[in-house]
Amino acid sequence: MFESFGFEETTARQASVIFALLVGVLFGVLAQRSRFCLRRAVAGDAGERKSAAGVWLTGLAVAVLGTQAAIYAGLVDVSAHRFLAAELPWLAIVAGGLMFGAGMVLTRGCVSRLTVLTGQGNLRALTVLVIFAIAAHATLKGVFAPLRTTLGAVTLPLGDAASLAALPGGAWLAAGLIAAAALIFALRSGARPTTLALGALVGALVPLAWVGTGYILYDDFDPIALESLSFTSPAAESLFWSVASSSIPAGFGTGLLGGVVLGALIAALVSREFRWQSFESPAQTGRYLAGAVLMGVGGVLAGGCSVGAGLSGVSTLSVAAVLALVAIVAGGAIAARLLNAASFGSVEPSATPAE
Repeated sequence: MFESFGFEETTARQASVIFALLVGVLFGVLAQRSRFCLRRAVAGDAGERKSAAGVWLTGLAVAVLGTQAAIYAGLVDVSAHRFLAAELPWLAIVAGGLMFGAGMVLTRGCVSRLTVLTGQGNLRALTVLVIFAIAAHATLKGVFAPLRTTLGAVTLPLGDAASLAALPGGAWLAAGLIAAAALIFALRSGARPTTLALGALVGALVPLAWVGTGYILYDDFDPIALESLSFTSPAAESLFWSVASSSIPAGFGTGLLGGVVLGALIAALVSREFRWQSFESPAQTGRYLAGAVLMGVGGVLAGGCSVGAGLSGVSTLSVAAVLALVAIVAGGAIAARLLNAASFGSVEPSATPAE
């Protein structure tokens, strides 16, 4: 398909970077304006949780329906994607999800939200992203890799049951039930219609990315990986590219991460919400760094973050992704309850919260 566009000097990989940059800019703008973040839905202020959940679930509904429509139309085939592997590494997914959920509470934002906040001038978020990327890369190929391989070796054979499409009724029934439940909650969440619309547009970027990498940019002679929105692998990829760009070319993840920061910056400048922010105490710094490590390690173990596994993964009807999302939510809820019980927030009140 890629060759039919007449590209002669640009490879599919190079085109994927440009495509990812554009998708990232759109995500950055939309997420900045809607404050799209799973952490706010799980452990935000009492008055905002329901509306934040409504926005996030609207995005999930659109992502699921859009991705399944693309699969039905033959525009993309996700059957060979790691989300649908026959062996379910359940222990790594559960442990990683709990770690990621706890980490996003400690840093007051899931990694996608922190990427957006980086574009708004939040130096706390930038610091978290760097540590997150280092921890993720260490888990993929470094000192934490033995933990990943050990936990990942504990698997449950699922076979065709790795997808919810294997349930009675097939893919469309499963997708319809997920989308219907999400939209019913969203419509009752109290979120403003315009904000819900922004959440829907965020969700639409998921099938757009699937189709872009799996169909439009597909090249028989130089195939690229089938990818959609995610932040764990792109963060590690961007870190590696930044220190070895002369030998390691940029990929989809690098373009996506850069685009999100750029899009958030544009939106923040236009709305006059850009402002420099930094840490306010050593205790706050330590909490954010601990959360960054938990998210980096947890994101790799779980197979993705709240967007990579939560939106993109669930959109494929992957059982592994659903398990990861449940674990992330559980980890966030448990961490929030423990922090509240210990009155952790009273030790270091923040006049400029990271969201």
